[in-house]
Amino acid sequence: MARPELNRPDLVLASASPRRIELLALIGITPDRIDPADIDETPGRDETPSRLAVRLSRTKAEVVAARAPDAVVLAADTVVAVGRRLLEKPADEAEAARFLTLLSGRNHRVFTGVAVVAGGRTWSRVVDTRVSFKVLSLAEIADYVAGGDWRGKAGGYGIQGPAGAFVTRIVGSHPAVMGLPLFETANLLAGAGWRRERATGQ
Repeated sequence: MARPELNRPDLVLASASPRRIELLALIGITPDRIDPADIDETPGRDETPSRLAVRLSRTKAEVVAARAPDAVVLAADTVVAVGRRLLEKPADEAEAARFLTLLSGRNHRVFTGVAVVAGGRTWSRVVDTRVSFKVLSLAEIADYVAGGDWRGKAGGYGIQGPAGAFVTRIVGSHPAVMGLPLFETANLLAGAGWRRERATGQ
């Protein structure tokens, strides 16, 4: 049975993250194009983690939308915080180990901003998820850091990888911790008028 394409603009994902592509696939969405945004992610003075996540996601979406004005652009950004302290992507193994030591045996928050730009308008949301880690031994930290899974990940860990064994509790959105809140993303795309392909016949 034919599945003719809807008359809709392209969906551009402003991220090259394999995790976000995989998460979108879970809700039946495949971006038409991948166009990562290269922006300065330095936090502003006294900028809260929540506001930073929203600002970065909106900025990424708007930067890509400027070069794809006829498309719908989706962007996201994840910020990990212990209190008001931001844990960005570790620069090296030593910093990754420091982050894990700080996270060991305590709660932290993951703020994931998601933004959609279409027709010159921007819609955005932020999802706040609380994550608890078990107490980590020095050996567990050393083994995880040596494995390299921390590279390129906010907070120095990825919940979808070996660090998932460190998590004792999540209050909020599991996919948001992975990089993209699915419920909010689907709602933002629908609000922007974007629809994925659907079968038209029986």
